[in-house]
Amino acid sequence: MHAKARRSLDFYTALPKVDLHRHLEGSVRLSTLIEIGHIHEINLVGTEHLRPLVQVGEDEPYTFENFLSKFATLRLFYRSPDVIGRITREAIEDAAIDNIRYLELRFTPVALSKAEDFPLGEVMDWVIDGAQKGEAESGVKTRLIASINRHESLELAEKVARLAVERKDRGIVGLDLAGSEATAPAAPFIGIFREARQAGLDITIHAGEWGGPENVHQAIEDFKTQRVGHGVRVMEDPHTVALAQERGTTFEVCITSNYQSGVIPVLATHPFARMLSADLNVTLNTDDPSISQIILSQEYRLANEELGIPLSILRDQTLAAARAAMLPDSERADLVEMLTAGYQKIASTL
Repeated sequence: MHAKARRSLDFYTALPKVDLHRHLEGSVRLSTLIEIGHIHEINLVGTEHLRPLVQVGEDEPYTFENFLSKFATLRLFYRSPDVIGRITREAIEDAAIDNIRYLELRFTPVALSKAEDFPLGEVMDWVIDGAQKGEAESGVKTRLIASINRHESLELAEKVARLAVERKDRGIVGLDLAGSEATAPAAPFIGIFREARQAGLDITIHAGEWGGPENVHQAIEDFKTQRVGHGVRVMEDPHTVALAQERGTTFEVCITSNYQSGVIPVLATHPFARMLSADLNVTLNTDDPSISQIILSQEYRLANEELGIPLSILRDQTLAAARAAMLPDSERADLVEMLTAGYQKIASTL
């Protein structure tokens, strides 16, 4: 695969896109945080003071500790139902500006509840309401994934899973296991995720990001997941690669995030291209666009111009993302058809 000529960001923005892996808490506009800080008298306001606490800068260490530290600050800002609804609407609006046609927005109810000790069910309802309004205003088809942190208690996980199942007909379509893969095991959560799947939720598991390929194997074999968040370290084990090929596992890859969080020491060595060459089902996503100061169009440009992924392959993987969406079969087919038509209009540029 060879890099193509450089194009403007507008070119990549014009491509219709799908984002399967975007965290709400990592998608909050800096300007919104500053405004919330003033309203609620949070003593971190002012761009020069707040930015390094919530966004990764070029002069910072690219480690998972530094990356995750941004979320600790962000938890201070979820102060009201209006705030939670607003950041949800704005995340979808930002996706629309980036020409994302389908968005799966994952959110961590426990994180959103912390600042004011809100009931978890009410937090979920506020996110659902914000997502419904954001979708109606922007036209971006949006579905929600409730996220559980593996470093928090099983009791909390069981509660989040139960509340999510209760809301599966209102836009919450999946359950995600996230958090510090480097320091907390996933195995205790297997039963919770199996029950959630049996109750009608799809599942996705963060694995093979800060942990090794054995975690990807566990996600596929023990959790029975069809989707793996990140999963880039799968390439370290041929047996796990073969398992992912056999099962048709979809990988939700986030290139810039993998670099900034220390998973990939050198950006040019990111395994996205090798995963494609191994016939793995790889999709391109943002993870935490505000923390990383990126948009998905920039990730497409990075994949094309720095990693040498042809635009035709990026188109194919966009369609693969649509086929992996947590949607009923008919809605997935409609999404694929819409995206295919969008790419046909710009076919001569690919």
